[in-house]
Amino acid sequence: MRPIYDCIRCKGKNPKLFCGRDFCPIYKKIDSQKKINLKSKKDYFGESPNIFIGRYGYPDISVGILSTENYKENDNPLLWSKREFQIPEIVDLRTSLINSSFKANIRTFKDRYLEMSQEISMAKKPVDVEISLKDKPFFRLSFQQDAAPHGPNARLEKAKITENPRIPKAVDKVVDDYDLKANSAITDLYEKGFDEHYLTKILSVGNLGVKKERKLVPTRWSITAVDDNIGKELIKKIKNYQEYDYVAHFGGYLGNYYLIMFFPEKWSYELFETYLPKSLWNQIDNLQTVTDYEEYKGRKYYAKNTAGGYYAARLAILEYLNKKKRQSSVLALRFVTDEYWAPLGVWVVREAVRKTISNKGIEFSSKELMLDYARKLLRKKFGFDADMLLIKSLLLKEIREQKKLIEF
Repeated sequence: MRPIYDCIRCKGKNPKLFCGRDFCPIYKKIDSQKKINLKSKKDYFGESPNIFIGRYGYPDISVGILSTENYKENDNPLLWSKREFQIPEIVDLRTSLINSSFKANIRTFKDRYLEMSQEISMAKKPVDVEISLKDKPFFRLSFQQDAAPHGPNARLEKAKITENPRIPKAVDKVVDDYDLKANSAITDLYEKGFDEHYLTKILSVGNLGVKKERKLVPTRWSITAVDDNIGKELIKKIKNYQEYDYVAHFGGYLGNYYLIMFFPEKWSYELFETYLPKSLWNQIDNLQTVTDYEEYKGRKYYAKNTAGGYYAARLAILEYLNKKKRQSSVLALRFVTDEYWAPLGVWVVREAVRKTISNKGIEFSSKELMLDYARKLLRKKFGFDADMLLIKSLLLKEIREQKKLIEF
C-alpha cells in the first residue's frame, strides 16, 4: 500500500503517520489476522459458503474450500452493500474464512474433494462441513488478494459434507445439461434471479458448459467472465430501446466515487479511473488515470487498463438502462480516494456504481450544461479539473463528430 521505506520508517507508531491517515492500515489488517491465528486449529466443524480457485501455476492450480466455524454473512457482498458495511467490518468477516486448499488440474474432475467443492458452489446457503488440515492455519500479511480477501491458507487433509446441500432446481438443470454452453447457462440463471456472485461460484468450479469444454476457472477470471457475459446480453436488449436523456448521477461506496453521465445517443461506454494522491494504488502527489472505451459495435479485446472494474461498472449501468428501457452513451468517471485503504475485490466497483445510479439523477437540457455541472462538481469534491479527462474522452469525441440524420 505505502512505499515500503515509508512504512519501515513509520512502523505505524509515528504520531504523524507518513501516509497521512489517523490509523495504520497495516495494523488494522494485522489485528484481524491475529484473532484468527490465536484461535486456529487443525480440525473443526463449520460452514462453507464458497470456493476460491487460484490462478498461479495454471493449469495446475489450488482449489480452496472457504469455511468458518461461525458463519456471519462472511461471503455476502450484496448484503454488505445494502447494510452499508465499512472496510473494518468486511476485513474481519473475510479474514475469518479459512482457505483449506488442495491441488488440481483445470480439467481433472474425478476427485472427491473437487466434487465436494462443486456441491458447495451450487448450494444456495452455506454448507455444513468437517475439515481436517495438515497444519494449523497461520495468517501471513499479504496485499496480493485480487478478489475479496480471505483468511489463512492451509493444506487440506480430510473433508466431508455433513448435510445434503440445498441446490436450486434451475441450477441442477443447467449443470446436468452437457450440451448447454456456459454463456447460455449464465444468462438463463441470471434471468431467473440468480445474482452475479452466485453465478461466479458455479462457473469457477467447472459446473457449466458443454461437457468437453468444462474446466476450472480461477476466481478472478470467472468474476469478470460473468460480468462480461451478462453485460453483453443486456447490451443486445438496450440497443432496441429509445435513447435516454442528459442525466448525471453522483455517489459511491467505501471511498470509491462515481460521476456517471448519460447522453441521448446510441450505446457506447467509457470508463476513466482516477486515483487521487495518497489513495490505495497511488502513493505519489500526482493524479493517476487509466481509461477504456467501447463503441456501439463493442470491444474486441480485454479492457486491460481498467481490468475487471470496467466490466463490473458496465454491468451495473446496463442493469439500470434495461430497467429504464432506454439506451445511452455513458461516460463513467471513477475517483478512488484514501478512504479505500484495503483492497476488497471488484464487487466494490459494482456496488458503488449501483449506489450511485440509485441516487436521484439530475436532468439537463444540453450536453454543455451537463459537462459544466461535472466541472463544478469535481472541482468542489476533489479539487479536480474535469477537463483533464474530458479532453481525452473518445466517447465525447465521437458524439461531437458523429453526423446525425437530421443534419443531411
